[in-house]
Amino acid sequence: MTVTALMDYAAFIIHGFIPGLNGQSPGTFWMPPQASTLAPEVDWVFYLILWICIFFFVLIVALMTWFVLHYRKREGHAEEETAHHSMALELTWTIIPLILVVLIFYFGFKTYLRMKVAPANALEIYVIGQKWNWFFQYPNGHIDEDLHLPVDTPVQLIIRSEDVTHSLFIPAFRIKMDAVPGRYTRAWVRAREEGVFPVYCAEYCGTQHSDMLADAIVHEPGLYEVWLEKASNLLNTMTPVEAGQYLVNKRCSQCHSVDGTADVGPSFLGVWGREETLADGSTSVVEENYIRESILEPSVKIAAGYENVMPSFKGKLKEEEITAIIEYLKTLKKD
Repeated sequence: MTVTALMDYAAFIIHGFIPGLNGQSPGTFWMPPQASTLAPEVDWVFYLILWICIFFFVLIVALMTWFVLHYRKREGHAEEETAHHSMALELTWTIIPLILVVLIFYFGFKTYLRMKVAPANALEIYVIGQKWNWFFQYPNGHIDEDLHLPVDTPVQLIIRSEDVTHSLFIPAFRIKMDAVPGRYTRAWVRAREEGVFPVYCAEYCGTQHSDMLADAIVHEPGLYEVWLEKASNLLNTMTPVEAGQYLVNKRCSQCHSVDGTADVGPSFLGVWGREETLADGSTSVVEENYIRESILEPSVKIAAGYENVMPSFKGKLKEEEITAIIEYLKTLKKD
């Protein structure tokens, strides 16, 4: 074990095990920062199990080593009589593990219930997983690619998938919950500090699984409402081309480039007005109706050489946002 690891463990014992000293944690050797109110409880159970395992590992290895050395066969050493039964020993190695297992179950189940039962006044945010993005729908209907939430406010995450099984994983909040097609799952969090924390997909969901990333952005008091108002009225603060560029960068850049590089989908460079060859051998001119249909019904016309993997953005983009994307694509002309 390294000196850094020992220091991390000491910091955890001081700030995690002693009540009242759980300030903002910079993270430990094993764990990221404790950014939610439930994180210290989860870490307590983790380290309880870890230290029990370490203790018994060291004890067993030490006894095994001593037995091997002490009872090794050597010249002139008479064979010793071996005891066949010891009630005290059997009770000891039965009762002690039983007590430890009951303790682990008690603390684990208590923490599990705290993680599953959200406060009645929790703010509800819908989480949609689809290949290969996370989308977060807020109470006013706005949909964003990042999770925004106010500090020190309980937030209920209602999670679903539009295609395959994904898993919403926010390490700093100690949240990992599957997004399952055809049903809703739930998780909740109360962020304890402002900041930006990574969001992952923890369930392999296809070729771009490792790119299914987002941020959990915790706002200072009052700034969450300001952000939501501004984000919900994006077209009021930008020109159509600027808004279209923003939306393409946020919604499309994982699968479509703007520099001519082929990716999961065709590049947007020079796409406007181009005669696109489709998978069925027909052709179609890329204009307003083609782009709109490709966004809302992507499986209708599939470009030749590409797979039918694009999800539908129906219900996730407003008509004026689609128009802004179209206006931006018009500007992406080849030199």
